[in-house]
Amino acid sequence: MNWGVFTTAEPDLAETAEKRFRAFTHHTLATLRKDGSPRTSGIEVRFLHGELWLGMMPDSLKARDLRRDPRFALQANPGPGTDMSGGDVRISGRAYEVEDSAAKAAYAEEVEPPEPFHLFRTELTEVVRTYVEDETHLVVQVWQPGEPVRTLRRT
Repeated sequence: MNWGVFTTAEPDLAETAEKRFRAFTHHTLATLRKDGSPRTSGIEVRFLHGELWLGMMPDSLKARDLRRDPRFALQANPGPGTDMSGGDVRISGRAYEVEDSAAKAAYAEEVEPPEPFHLFRTELTEVVRTYVEDETHLVVQVWQPGEPVRTLRRT
């Protein structure tokens, strides 16, 4: 389940999530270390051609983590202060390194990352948006593949 399929299934949530990620350049990626403990790292992400891409410096620890265990969680940068315009967005899934040189070259042509670099294509397992509605309700939207968005409200 890639970003394009998610966008087709849930266009409103996908648009909101993309806006949150595009509002800032740097976000937080969580991966799993060799011993299974979590590692968080800063990362830039790209939404291109129906995919959510993760690009990384060569031989970075996060790239090593993903090569060993593809599971990840990606948290959108909340921005400065307490304004959470658009809410808090988190994406979970699996990331697989792109070995195809033509695919990497196409990405590099569009993004112009420093060379060399690792490129990972993502498959989504969950997208979550949390926000405050009318200053009275905490709203949590949860999407998982094959399911419609579930919306939970708390007062």
